Amino acid sequence: MNNTYFSNSNFPSAVTTGGRCVMTIQKCNDDICQVRIDFLASTLAQPNPVGVCNSDSLVIVGGGGSVPTICGDNTGQHIYLDFNGNSTIEMITSTLDGLNVGRNWNYRITQIACACPTRAPSGCLMYYTSISGTVRSFNYGTTTTTNPVTNLLGTRELINENYGICVSMAPGYCSIEWSSCSANSFIVSDNEASISPPIPLFGNDCDADFVVIPNPYFPNGTRAPSDRICGNSFPTVISYSKPFVLTVVTNGNETSTLGPDVGNVGFCLNYRQILCTADSTILG
Repeated sequence: MNNTYFSNSNFPSAVTTGGRCVMTIQKCNDDICQVRIDFLASTLAQPNPVGVCNSDSLVIVGGGGSVPTICGDNTGQHIYLDFNGNSTIEMITSTLDGLNVGRNWNYRITQIACACPTRAPSGCLMYYTSISGTVRSFNYGTTTTTNPVTNLLGTRELINENYGICVSMAPGYCSIEWSSCSANSFIVSDNEASISPPIPLFGNDCDADFVVIPNPYFPNGTRAPSDRICGNSFPTVISYSKPFVLTVVTNGNETSTLGPDVGNVGFCLNYRQILCTADSTILG
């Protein structure tokens, strides 16, 4: 492994002007297959009210997979990205001049050998190895800006995302439980205020922005209506499917069959691996 850092000039001081910074990542040697990028600090301007990073952005290109355009508040996040053969990977941070926004960033880049046990499986943009933990969507937060077209609350949720959040199955554990971090920590689609009281939506109601959890069950053993979940509330569910993965999907238009998306903040979810039992063996 080799740790390299990509920081703004004079970090941790804020960047208040426009500009473009590029970090090129080249393999240390032929035994390297992947990089992990830790967002030790990552504060850029928020997306516009329909989820487009039109002021500031972090764009990562050249790898063996797709990384969505990222902006907003992402300190504490991480991603894994395979090298595409011997091609380099570029991290491009762009900031717009004339904004009263203080940005700063500090990314740690770790190169991972092909045979390293910490290498993330293919298709996992985020990868967690603990028995329990917390996952968040990019730019998750509790406040949103106003959409000037609708004069309604906009969205922090970023558009055009499709990525996997994976959890390494620990020995002796056969299932995984997903639950919301708080009562308002899952608002990913539709008009947040129009769904009252808050409820989870499933299946065909989730046609734009949603998460996918394979073969989910409620804690009482009842099968959930669908593996596709959206809305403004998240039900605690247990999945016995392996590998453990949650897929995040957002489209390029912050509307759905139920109307414009209003007040979407993304999600914060807790996960907990569950020890193998007779029930989990049957359901698996």
